[in-house]
Amino acid sequence: MANSPYFGIAAQFETPEALIAAVRRAREAGYSKMDAYTPFPVHGLSDELQFRDERVPIFMFLGACVGALSGFFLQTYTNAYDYPFNVGGRPLVAYAAWVPVTFECTILFSALTGVFSMIIMNGLPKPFDPMFNIASFARASQDRFFLCIEAKDPNFVVEDTTTFMENLGALSVEAVPR
Repeated sequence: MANSPYFGIAAQFETPEALIAAVRRAREAGYSKMDAYTPFPVHGLSDELQFRDERVPIFMFLGACVGALSGFFLQTYTNAYDYPFNVGGRPLVAYAAWVPVTFECTILFSALTGVFSMIIMNGLPKPFDPMFNIASFARASQDRFFLCIEAKDPNFVVEDTTTFMENLGALSVEAVPR
């Protein structure tokens, strides 16, 4: 359904429990490309959506490694090569003295990598979402819970998906135009 004029089919629910039950039934029916929109975090929803993305922690680990190496080699370069200044016969490469700076660079690079990778992988900034095309979606930030099965799902057929969503006990079901 790559050429579909629809982004997906959205169903509106009144309670978070109804939304979680609907996600569970959609998973059991074979739908895999779906998203939920809620006015507040709902415990267990990400597990039901099977949303597990392990890329941000991996990028944070790599950022921490780059930070540790950068901090260490910056000190090595400045103290041993760029401006060697021998005070009292101490070694130019003093590893033990460089632990605090190396640690702080590790934390800094890891945190910055985590923030920027999360922003990029979430597709932010995202000034427009096709869900904004349906009028009832304004209540998603107030008191309603939405489930959208996207058109890119392999099992997506407009009529069948609409019928399935209506049978979930939704308050309303709407096709979401692109």
